[in-house]
Amino acid sequence: QVQLVESGGDSVQVGGSLRLSCAASAFGNPISWYCMAWFRQAPGKEREGVASIDRYGSATLADSVKGRFTISRDNPKNTLYLQMNSLKPEDTAMYYCAAAFARCGSGLDDYNNWGQGTQVTVSS
Repeated sequence: QVQLVESGGDSVQVGGSLRLSCAASAFGNPISWYCMAWFRQAPGKEREGVASIDRYGSATLADSVKGRFTISRDNPKNTLYLQMNSLKPEDTAMYYCAAAFARCGSGLDDYNNWGQGTQVTVSS
C-alpha cells in the first residue's frame, strides 16, 4: 500500500510552466519497486493517463504532452515529478499521482494507489 500526496498545482498563463510533485510513502515494499504515473481529469471528462515511469526509469508520455511534459522520479526522496512546459488551456485539469506495484499499465484499473489531486489551471 502506498500513500500519495500531490503538490505544485497552480493557475498559470498559456505558455507557462509548472512542476508537480508527488510525495510517496510505501508500506512494505519500497517505492522504487512501483510504477508511478500521472493522470488528469478535466471537468466533464474522463480521467486520462498523462505519463508513467517504471522502476527502471523508462518513461511513457501521452501524445498530447510529448515534447512539453517530462516525468521523473527521485527514489531516495520517494518523490515523483511532472515538469510541464508550454502549457495550454486544454491542460487545465485536476492532476493525480498513481502507483502500481512492479508493472506499468495504461488504464485506470492498473493502478490501485491514488493521491487526492492537485489543480492546474491554464488561462489565456
